[in-house]
Amino acid sequence: MPPQSATGQAKTSCSRCHKRKKRCDRGLPQCENCRRAFIACSFLNDDRNTASYPIAYVRELENRVQDLERNLSSLQHASSLVGAGEPSSASAVTRAAITVQVTPSAVSTDSDAVAAPGQDCVQHLPLQAQDGEWSGLAMPSEDAILPALPSPPQTLDGELKHLSLEATAERHLGSSSGLSFAKLTQTVLRRLTPDRADFVFGNDGDQDMLAHLNIGSPSDLLNSPMFDNLGISMPCDPAWVNDFVFNDITEPDHQLANLSIPTDQSHVNSLVDFYFAHSHTLYPVVDRAEVLSTLRCVREEPHSSWAQSPLCLFRIWMVLAIGSTAYCSISLADESESMLYYNKALTYFEPALGLGDMAALEVIILQVSYSFFNQLGPNTWFLVGMAARIALGMGLQSSSSCEGLPVDVIEKRKRVFFSLYMMDRVVSTALGRPFAVHDDDIDILPFAPVDDENIKPDGIQPQTSLNPSIMAIPLHILALRRISSKINRRVYSNPDTPRLTLPEREEIIRSLHKELIQWRRDMPFPLPKVDAQVPHLTSTWYDFNYYTHLAMLYRPTPLFPTLDQTRIKTLAEAASLSIRHASSMHQQGRFAFNWLNFLALYTCTISLVYSVTAQPDDLCKVLEETRATDDLRLSIELFDTLGIKFVTARKIKAIFGKIVEKYEDYPTT
Repeated sequence: MPPQSATGQAKTSCSRCHKRKKRCDRGLPQCENCRRAFIACSFLNDDRNTASYPIAYVRELENRVQDLERNLSSLQHASSLVGAGEPSSASAVTRAAITVQVTPSAVSTDSDAVAAPGQDCVQHLPLQAQDGEWSGLAMPSEDAILPALPSPPQTLDGELKHLSLEATAERHLGSSSGLSFAKLTQTVLRRLTPDRADFVFGNDGDQDMLAHLNIGSPSDLLNSPMFDNLGISMPCDPAWVNDFVFNDITEPDHQLANLSIPTDQSHVNSLVDFYFAHSHTLYPVVDRAEVLSTLRCVREEPHSSWAQSPLCLFRIWMVLAIGSTAYCSISLADESESMLYYNKALTYFEPALGLGDMAALEVIILQVSYSFFNQLGPNTWFLVGMAARIALGMGLQSSSSCEGLPVDVIEKRKRVFFSLYMMDRVVSTALGRPFAVHDDDIDILPFAPVDDENIKPDGIQPQTSLNPSIMAIPLHILALRRISSKINRRVYSNPDTPRLTLPEREEIIRSLHKELIQWRRDMPFPLPKVDAQVPHLTSTWYDFNYYTHLAMLYRPTPLFPTLDQTRIKTLAEAASLSIRHASSMHQQGRFAFNWLNFLALYTCTISLVYSVTAQPDDLCKVLEETRATDDLRLSIELFDTLGIKFVTARKIKAIFGKIVEKYEDYPTT
């Protein structure tokens, strides 16, 4: 198992693990496999090796260096006073002579010794690595320890930046991520302070739990280590997910080797059914008949070529892993089963990846799907980019690449490509980054809205039922992602914005608003009825997404940096209704507590705060007319539930709780 301290990870496996073809956790200063075997790891002598560290861990190091520099400056000042002949006490002389000593200490196996990213890990910061041990700081005297500096104040833009970054990728956030808007909201909140100073948030909520988090602003959120490359598992970060019985994701090799499909067939069937009701209706990548056939072969003919295929086995275990984690995102149940299945799937990753481009695409897209629900998967943004390169290289975006292919193969390619397209839109919009697949490059029509059994090699048979096909669901969601793409291109990253007149800008907003309305009206009806509590198989989910996209359209953007009163009221209504529909889904047991919804809820709540506080009317009157305080309480309840899975959701809950208090205490005169 990888070390559970907040250490770095090498970019590649160590030499020993690479030669033995064992999965290396890439932990520094040496990997766990070598440490257990009492063999010097190649990392110990590799001065060219690069590593990736959690953001919070690096910030802890930076803060520690700053603290030590301030301490040194203070000691030098005291020493200069003594040298100048000024009176000095014994304690002052002692403090002036103190030097920081470094003493080696072995890595403790006690859970109390574990320092996770975001915790108060000053005692655990690695200064020098020797024989697998981290050195610690030893302070010779209590007088040498200066009072801790206060943590920086929390700001809305800070929390959003940290939430977005740790959810998916590296440091850059673009305009559609909402970072600039969060900064603007922070400025507007000055209205709630008597002296019009910056509105800051203290750590007065959940103090004991939050004391160890290094959260200085509303962007300093989810501290979770990410995967640096494919196929490598990571340990669960206690600062990211709590209240779950999580062991390390990477199980011992002998346990994974002996792991087989669970014998409880009803349980396996329930996971498969939930996958196809939930994830398959979002991203229709795999074929249900193939999955069921593989399951049958594994049980009845385990030595057949079908049951031994790396791609088939990877697909089976990923279906079980995604089905399990998707269910847990709604029920908030323990996810250790899902991670076990995911690790088992990774044992087939490399062989499956080498079975051709289509196999590689399916393998990567399934990992992206898993990471949407479980942060512990690979870095989502990089995986999407890699899959996009493969797809574009195959020409999946072009109709000419389908010439001469059977119809069922064409439909398979379309489903895979547009699943990747939707994933790209979700991740890139959340981060405000350029899309990996450009709309102008696509000249192929979407997949057909028919069930699998209606697709034949020589053609597509029409649906006989009056009810729409289950494929009408992902097709309708694809339409929403295309509208989101237009919003991003025309509102947030339009190079012609400086040259557009006011009527032209208004026409862009009006046309996109009209498309959103038409999308909502075109919702498939009736929606499929399944036993599982699938969020997007209820009309409330479509209302929630309609209003979140409307809020994204009407908040301050590069197209409209400032809003008139009409737009502010439209934004307030959209933000309020998105929160109410999210709360309604939660009451129905259909709200998925994943980082995508976490981010959507957070940005909608910021939109509500901005639209209420920025209105020129009397604030008390606005609060009464908009019911903003009640809606904020609904949002706080959702963050409270999100806090079961995401520790930093509790911090956000405290932030908006403070804003509600300010609203309630705002003078009526």
